[in-house]
Amino acid sequence: MSRIFGEVRQNGYVVRDIEATMKHWVEVLGVGPFFYIPEATFERFTFRGVESAPRLSLAFANSGDLQVELIQQHNDAPSMYAEFLNQGREGLQHVSSWEEDIDAIVARAADRGIEVGQRGTIAGGIEFVYFDTGVHPGTVFEVSNLAGPLAAFPQMIADAARSWDGSDPIRLLSP
Repeated sequence: MSRIFGEVRQNGYVVRDIEATMKHWVEVLGVGPFFYIPEATFERFTFRGVESAPRLSLAFANSGDLQVELIQQHNDAPSMYAEFLNQGREGLQHVSSWEEDIDAIVARAADRGIEVGQRGTIAGGIEFVYFDTGVHPGTVFEVSNLAGPLAAFPQMIADAARSWDGSDPIRLLSP
């Protein structure tokens, strides 16, 4: 539990080939099912305070209470994902908490000198903020507000993982 950002609920992996990565998680690690969004849609997205338009594929599964998110960026739009890949990295890029008052967390982080790296809202109204917490892979912290129509999404993924029998390992979602 972070006193600044809240409880870690998700590990986010930035990958170069999301379909191969899902296959690895399912077949080798036995984690699934994955809920796959081939082209995520954003209502807004800023990188270091400047508008940007990354084209992303996203996939979500659970391992116990921890959600696994896979992210593949398909263009060269500025983002913390592209930055991560351009540094020769692939894999764990961030951890995430799910909190209601994102603005309060942004203020607490700013008081500690932690800056916002990227911020946005994905279609459906989920707001997210990634904090630039240093160059060590996997220590970028994301906070998401899961209010609105998609608030039940994480629970649906967790429930599917608990009852998963190995069939239908990748489930396509429409944006």
